[in-house]
Amino acid sequence: MALDRQLEILAVCGVGMGSSLMLKMTAEDALRSIGVDARVENTDVSTARGMSPDVVIGQGMHTEEIADLAPVVITISDFLDKDGLEAQLRDRLGEQGWLA
Repeated sequence: MALDRQLEILAVCGVGMGSSLMLKMTAEDALRSIGVDARVENTDVSTARGMSPDVVIGQGMHTEEIADLAPVVITISDFLDKDGLEAQLRDRLGEQGWLA
């Protein structure tokens, strides 16, 4: 069953500035392509620990630290690979029943 609310997504990096902002923009494009209503925030790992998102996206060195933070944690290697992130989002959100 698709969610009846906006998904909360965190794009995470070590400092919460440059790379997480790039990842946020890539995620927004990918989510738009698959028709998912989501609010994407970029942040650092420390701040993320105090949040309760539905999805966390980041590099492996960061997602390993916060793997229990969200039902869906997606590890990426290329911050600008929209197609790769879109495929992962489609698969993982589908597994949760969050796609229409």
